[in-house]
Amino acid sequence: MENEYIIDLRDVTIRFNMATEKVDNLKEYFVKLVKRQLMFQEFLALKDVTLQIRPGEAWGLVGANGAGKSTMLKLISGILKPYKGTVQVNGTIAPLIELGAGFDMELTARENIFLNGTLLGHSKKFMEEHFDEIVDFAEIRDFLDVPLKNYSSGMQARIGFSIATMVRPDILVVDEILSVGDFRFREKCNRRMEEMLAAGTTLLLVSHSIEDIRNMCTHAAWIDHGILKMTGDAETVTEAYLKGV
Repeated sequence: MENEYIIDLRDVTIRFNMATEKVDNLKEYFVKLVKRQLMFQEFLALKDVTLQIRPGEAWGLVGANGAGKSTMLKLISGILKPYKGTVQVNGTIAPLIELGAGFDMELTARENIFLNGTLLGHSKKFMEEHFDEIVDFAEIRDFLDVPLKNYSSGMQARIGFSIATMVRPDILVVDEILSVGDFRFREKCNRRMEEMLAAGTTLLLVSHSIEDIRNMCTHAAWIDHGILKMTGDAETVTEAYLKGV
């Protein structure tokens, strides 16, 4: 039988190795590494996480800084691979995880639109056909030939969001980056996400704004020190999280 879940995580653990001693430069790091003098400490960013999400659901991830929320989004987006467990994602995914990911700050906004589109798998012809739509939504037409390094973080977020939502992906992953934008543009982004949800897109949202989670999401997952502490409807989970903080 075909998997009923669009995202299916089973007993997933993500492990990082952290250096336990200070190394002042890259040369010293490699010398110690070759001589096996570099000591590492194991850090489990996610521990035996199991979570199933059905198509069209909207999930918010809550938890303190460093709890593992962004790690889970990177896992689902294919950026990280599990140390243990299985990850199955059934559908196209548009990740909005790190501000500036897929951008070259030395290039202009115009050049970055085509660069980012290529990284997302779109052809040059496709990007040319949708170029005006991206620019108009991001409201950057007057600054198209300005290097991206001169853009504010909010303007960079506009471009990233506009490109990622130009088509309707099966899964939209958003990690806090819209918080850097102005209020009017955030409202514009929320309306687009609501349209995508109405059309059947699955949403994964990380936000420190409980109000945003409750407004946008039907479900929520509370992550605490890499452990999936609670899942359920957004209201119940966020209420428990607020009481437990």
